[in-house]
Amino acid sequence: MDTSQRHSYLHDVAAREGKVLATNAAEALGVAVQTIRRDIRQLCAAGLLERIHGGAVPPSGVSNIGYGDRRALNREVKLRIARRAASLIPDNASLFLNIGTTTEAVAHALHGHRNLMVLTNNLNVANILANNPTCDVVVAGGSLRRADGGLVGDLAAIAIDRFKVDFAIIGTSAIDLSGDILDFDPEEVRVSQAVIKAARSCVLVADSSKFTRKAPVKIASLAQMQHFVTDRILSEALINKCADWNTRILRA
Repeated sequence: MDTSQRHSYLHDVAAREGKVLATNAAEALGVAVQTIRRDIRQLCAAGLLERIHGGAVPPSGVSNIGYGDRRALNREVKLRIARRAASLIPDNASLFLNIGTTTEAVAHALHGHRNLMVLTNNLNVANILANNPTCDVVVAGGSLRRADGGLVGDLAAIAIDRFKVDFAIIGTSAIDLSGDILDFDPEEVRVSQAVIKAARSCVLVADSSKFTRKAPVKIASLAQMQHFVTDRILSEALINKCADWNTRILRA
């Protein structure tokens, strides 16, 4: 079986079953796992698949991939982004962290900070920051999304409207090359928009894989962000737009 046939097989399995695992595909095709991993990298680079731990899934469109797979996706890059974002936050500051595996990494990176007041609609973030005795944690109540510990909907947005924080650190599911920040759940987007309104400074944290993904609901524009922390941007035109918008790009 040649490369194009293997690629077709991997793509078809991912579309039919929701994901394709490298070890299973290698056994089915009678080739080395390393060969399948190389094929998966090529398909992901072409935007035909999206990597997860041990394999790949179809690229996102109208539904997000599972929380566990999202945590494993680009883990090392997310940690670098998180450390860079945390360096923007001084001690004695107030901030918001929304739903997402990258914002959860930021919560870990804030461990050495002192006297923070953190508002969040992410139960995972709240649990992470509970280990910091000098950090006050406020959880915005809402409807629990059991898949990832998020609190969403009007109740969460109303709670956020009562605050004015120094920083909002925003994660996202996808970024359009026009600069639109996108997500899947309108109930979550409603909360994120309230957060942006309630913050003096907004920081978007997202790795470059978000440029190859699609999602149907617009949160905001990069023009509304003061900082964008990422590993790389795939469009020179978008870099120029960020300069026009005074959105500072920080590479991790």
